[in-house]
Formats: sequence, C-alpha cells, structure tokens
Amino acid sequence: DLTASLRPLAFKRALTNLAGNAAAHGEHVRLSARALPSGGLEVVVEDDGPGIPEDMHEEAFRPFSRLDASRNQNRKGVGLGLAIARDVARGHGGDITLERSEMGGLKALIRLPG
Repeated sequence: DLTASLRPLAFKRALTNLAGNAAAHGEHVRLSARALPSGGLEVVVEDDGPGIPEDMHEEAFRPFSRLDASRNQNRKGVGLGLAIARDVARGHGGDITLERSEMGGLKALIRLPG
C-alpha cells in the first residue's frame, strides 16, 4: 500500500504533464510507484522515445524551454509541462529528476518525502 499526503489536483496535473510528454515523444509509456526506504514515495514515468541528452536535463525544466527543433516538430505546447511538474513536486517538499530510461527514452522520477 502506498500513501502520501498531497494536493490531489496539483499532483494529478504533474502526472498528467509527465505522462502526456512521454506519450507525445514515445510509443510506449510506463508509470510505476514505490515506497522509498526513507518513508517517502517515488513515482516514475518513462517512455521509449528519443529522450533528452543528459546535458539538457536541467534546461528542460526551464519555463518555455522547447529544446532542439527535431524533438518538437509538429508538437503542441509551450514548454511548461516539466516546469509545472517540478514546481508541484517541490511544493510537496520533493523534486523531479530526469534520467535515461531502460526503455530507451526518458525517465522522470518524482520523489516525495514521507
């Protein structure tokens, strides 16, 4: 059983942004959650898309960041999804980080304290 004290609508917005980004850039999306040994919670959203180069991970969280044109051809949005998701996570005392997914694309990890 996983439980967390959070603002449901804000957290839903963060997850919707992350899952929507994953679906827009990959064919397959995987969401998972687990309790952390510290008593916190980790939620992972990953995809099999092109990913984001590691040196661009922090840039991807900047508001209105669209990264390189090849990732964003014919894509809707203004580049706020990751920024909003990180703001929500930090507002809950946690954070979001990005990594390369084992699926080949991007992995976004939301970690919230217990």
